[in-house]
Amino acid sequence: MKRIVLLIVSMAFFFVAQAQQPVKIYNPLADAKSDVASAVQRAGESGRHVFIQIGGNWCKWCVRFHKFVNEDAKLDSLLKANYEVVLVNFSKENENRAILATLDYPQRFGYPVFVILDGKGNRIHTQDSGFLEDGEGYSHEKVERLFLMWSADAISKTKEKFK
Repeated sequence: MKRIVLLIVSMAFFFVAQAQQPVKIYNPLADAKSDVASAVQRAGESGRHVFIQIGGNWCKWCVRFHKFVNEDAKLDSLLKANYEVVLVNFSKENENRAILATLDYPQRFGYPVFVILDGKGNRIHTQDSGFLEDGEGYSHEKVERLFLMWSADAISKTKEKFK
């Protein structure tokens, strides 16, 4: 009986310890300006756009979005096929104010916030993530629409249509 109690207590400590592990999606030490510049160069060369996700490891909605997209095969595939992705940290360790200023202060929408740049580095869209929410998570349809409607291919086809 003592072994069973000891096993249960040990398992409880293990799960509590796992739950308290800090999330490490965003890197406070990353050089966001350099990361964005590199992504713009790759996007320009590949004919794609840049998807910038701004947030922090402290932000539950930032973590939820990241997991939501990465755990959904279709969304993950759409994101990777159409965008160079950059995660820009905002935290007490590094607020990245300089890069946020060049992106027209997207933090005014809260976190996470998404900025889409074309392959030349021009900001073409800023997305308030609140409009993508559904209950305690995100709407698959709304996120998919965001990824599709702001892709380089969609914009190119739209330009051709309205010439």
